[in-house]
Amino acid sequence: MKKKIAVLNGDGIGPEVTKQSIRVLDAVAERFGHTFTYHEGLIGADAIDKTGTALPSETIDTCLDCDAVLFGAVGHPKYDNDPNATVRPEQGILGIRKALQLFPNIRPVTTYPTLQHLCPIKPKNMEGVDFIIFRELTGGIYFGKKHTAEDGSSASDECSYTKEEIERISHLAFQYAQKRKKKLTLVDKANVLDTSRLWRKTVQQIATEYADIKVDYMFVDNAAMQIILNPKQFDVVLTENMFGDIISDEASVLSGSLGMLPSASVGNKTALFEPIHGSYPQAAGKDIANILV
Repeated sequence: MKKKIAVLNGDGIGPEVTKQSIRVLDAVAERFGHTFTYHEGLIGADAIDKTGTALPSETIDTCLDCDAVLFGAVGHPKYDNDPNATVRPEQGILGIRKALQLFPNIRPVTTYPTLQHLCPIKPKNMEGVDFIIFRELTGGIYFGKKHTAEDGSSASDECSYTKEEIERISHLAFQYAQKRKKKLTLVDKANVLDTSRLWRKTVQQIATEYADIKVDYMFVDNAAMQIILNPKQFDVVLTENMFGDIISDEASVLSGSLGMLPSASVGNKTALFEPIHGSYPQAAGKDIANILV
C-alpha cells in the first residue's frame, strides 16, 4: 500500500506530537510493507507568522492532494490574550475542516485499567466504559455569522444548522451504533434552542429507519453530569459542534488525560487525524508532551 500523508505540525507541542506519530506510522509501514510519504503544510500561529494567514492556500492544496492528514495542534498565548486580533490560529483548523468537508468528527472514549489512578472518578464507575462521540464539525456556532458592534459594547454569534447537515452525520452515527451495542444518545438543548429542536425532530425521523437502535435524548447540561456520574450508560453519542467540543474534552478525563483521546475527522475523500488537546505551549520543546499530568 502506498499513501500520501499531509503533515500539519502547527504550534506548541504540535510538532512533537506529529513527530512521534510519524515514528509509529513508519514502524507500521516497515512491519507490513507499506510506503508512506509525508508532505508538510503550514497552519495556525506558525502560518500567521510566516505568511500572514492561519491557513495558506498551499496547505489546502497539499491536503487535497493527499490520502490523509496528520494534524498536531494550533494556538498561541499572544493570540489567546489579544481579543482584538483579526487573524487567529484557530481559523486554520476551522478552515481546513471546511475546505475538506470533514463534517463527522469521531472521538472514542475508552478507559485503561493501568491509567485509572490518574482519573478522579471512582474506580467502580470506570469499569467497562466504552463509548464514542459523533460530533458535527462544519456547522453550528463556530461557522455562523459573527458581529461585534463598532463601539465594542455588544457582539453576537449565529448558530445555524440545516436538516441536510444533521441528516448526513446522523445516518453515520446510527450505522455505527448498529455495529456496537445498538444504542444512540442525542445530546442537545431542545428545551431552549431552535437548532436543537431541529436536531431532535430530524433524529426522531431518521430513527424510524433504524428499528434495531434504542434512541434516547439528553440535554447537554445533564449529559455533562452523566458522563461523570455514570459513563457506562453511553454507547454512541451524537451531538452538534460546540456541545461535542465541550463534552468530549470532559470525557477525556475518564481515560486519564486530555492527551489520551484520539480524534478522526472524515470527509468524502480525505480524513484528518489528531489528538483533541490544544497546543500546550508551556510544554513545547521540553519533551514532556506524552507525560500524563
